[in-house]
Amino acid sequence: MNKRIWLVTRHPGAQTWLSQQGFQGKQIAHLDIDVIVAGDIIIGCLPVHMVVALTLKNAEYWHLSMTIPECWRGTELTPEQMQLCQINLQKITAQAEDVI
Repeated sequence: MNKRIWLVTRHPGAQTWLSQQGFQGKQIAHLDIDVIVAGDIIIGCLPVHMVVALTLKNAEYWHLSMTIPECWRGTELTPEQMQLCQINLQKITAQAEDVI
């Protein structure tokens, strides 16, 4: 089975950083969960409920993680600035349980 890779980001810095790391895949700004199949790899910064949905589909979610200082929040970061923010990828799975 060929794994499809989805790069979910609208940020040019993240796109460049992923490319510099050798990641190639379908670049999208918004993820449609309905097109994802088991074995797909999704890379980005998604909300928890979407990560739960990906886990249920047996897809892999790799979270683009950084510690961004307050003064840089809301700005477009360069790949170099992202390195200063200790950018890394973390494979994450999630489950949910309704409480109400």
